[in-house]
Amino acid sequence: MSNTSITIKMPAWLENFYQQAYVLDGSIESKMDFTIKIAAQNIKEGGGPFAATIFEKNSTNLISIGINLVTKSHLSIAHAEIIAICAAQRKFSNHNLSKVCAEGVELFSTTEPCAMCTGAIPWSGIKWLVYGATKQDASEIGFDEGAKPKNWIQEYEKRGIEVVREVNRESARKVLLEYHKNKGIMY
Repeated sequence: MSNTSITIKMPAWLENFYQQAYVLDGSIESKMDFTIKIAAQNIKEGGGPFAATIFEKNSTNLISIGINLVTKSHLSIAHAEIIAICAAQRKFSNHNLSKVCAEGVELFSTTEPCAMCTGAIPWSGIKWLVYGATKQDASEIGFDEGAKPKNWIQEYEKRGIEVVREVNRESARKVLLEYHKNKGIMY
């Protein structure tokens, strides 16, 4: 193994989800439900209970999918949000996602972003964040979400990032509980 490159391989099963995105109704609830289904499938495939998607704002145009690949890749940075952001940036060959679509892009995360992902989102150019389960939901089953500023949402707003909280929270929380019930690895 070479130390000159890092490769994170996405599983083949994700391709089916790209095709399903075109039947969404465009509401934030349907996009979150779609993202939650990806997280549930990731558990069945041996991955973590988190997923993220990036859509073109006000559209069902799915730009990228991210799933938690921490345990499969042996990389602590392989969180769903980071994977989705990297896939979108690579797709457009642009680190600033605010410049790739006329309307901008929106990030859907099944769980409130952890400390690392909270720091990465503003630098990616994302202007809309929608999340399901809360930091507390993840922490209650044993995940270490890290310390982040209590006023992180206000700081996002200062940067022009809108946050929509707890969309389909109970469905997202059920995925976390299922992972815990199946004795998934906590990290």
